[in-house]
Amino acid sequence: MSVRVRLTEAPFDPWAEVAEAERARGAARAAHGAAAVFVGAMRDRNEGVAVESMFLEHYPGMTEREMARAAEAALVRWGAAEAVVVHRVGEVRPGEALVLVAVWSGHRAQAFEACREIMEAVKHRVPLWKRERRADGERWVERNTPGRMDPAGA
Repeated sequence: MSVRVRLTEAPFDPWAEVAEAERARGAARAAHGAAAVFVGAMRDRNEGVAVESMFLEHYPGMTEREMARAAEAALVRWGAAEAVVVHRVGEVRPGEALVLVAVWSGHRAQAFEACREIMEAVKHRVPLWKRERRADGERWVERNTPGRMDPAGA
C-alpha cells in the first residue's frame, strides 16, 4: 500500500501528477491494472453567486495527516493499492485545479470506491476552510456540496 499526499499553493496540472505517479509505479503497473481519477476545479459560481477567487486555509501538518489517514483507510477498506492526493491551499481562481485524487487497484470497483471515499473524506473531514471573494464581499463557505446527487434532479 502506498499513499502520497501534497498540499500546494501553486497551480498544478493534475494530469502531469497522474503521469508522474504512473512513471513512479514501475513494476506495480502490471499488478494493478485499474485506475480511478477525480479532478475538481474551482467553479466561478457558488449558490448562484459569481465567485472571483477562493482562499483555502489549512492546519499545517494536521491537514496532510488527515488526508493520508483517509487515503490509507480507503485503500484498506476497498483492497486498493495506491493513492495520490493533491490539494490546493492559499488563493485559487476559477478554472484552476483544486484537488486530485487518484487510486490504483487490481479491479475497477476497488479503484472507483476508494477514490470516492477519499474525495468525500477530503471534502467533509479534512481540516480545510474556504473563504470566497465575491463582488459583494468575502464570506466563509459553511458547507460543501453533497457527494451523491439524485440523478433525476441533477
